[in-house]
Amino acid sequence: MTDHPESARHGSSQAPPTEWNGRATNRLQWLLALAGAGCVALGIELAVDGAWTSGIAPLLMSVIGCLAAGLLILFGTLAFVHVAVKVDGDSLEVRCGHAGLPRRRILLSHVTGAEFVPRINPREWGGWGYRWRPEQGTAVVVRKGEGMALRLGDGRTFTVTVDDAEAAVRFIRQRMHLPSPGKRPGD
Repeated sequence: MTDHPESARHGSSQAPPTEWNGRATNRLQWLLALAGAGCVALGIELAVDGAWTSGIAPLLMSVIGCLAAGLLILFGTLAFVHVAVKVDGDSLEVRCGHAGLPRRRILLSHVTGAEFVPRINPREWGGWGYRWRPEQGTAVVVRKGEGMALRLGDGRTFTVTVDDAEAAVRFIRQRMHLPSPGKRPGD
């Protein structure tokens, strides 16, 4: 007897996919990155022009303050402009931003459950980024919208915003041989 996956069409010789890839993007954070670049530009302008009559100390503090604030805003927002999620046969990997940092890899053997979350709000997590809340667990939130929540073997929860999260949850459940939501084992 041959076991046909749910996603394969009847009569198709197509093998089930070996990995799932998804992304989520937040275009609003580009505006914040632009503000950070503006602070850096202001710091450079102050350093180059430097026609302050009140002395070198206030000028130096202004230049360093603008550069530091600008770089923190710029790199802090660019790190969470988008998130890429990859699920293969044995793990889930989450990479943030263009550099792929921060990165989190979770072995599927450590996952006890996967749930589709139709609406994740950054305000519930304290904003965008890599978040931790004692009552909610850990999350990577780059935008408002759909995502998935994984229950881990140690009792913690990991949540991530990603497009087509429902397909990711189905893929993880198939890999872990868990029943689909709403189905009872043996049905």
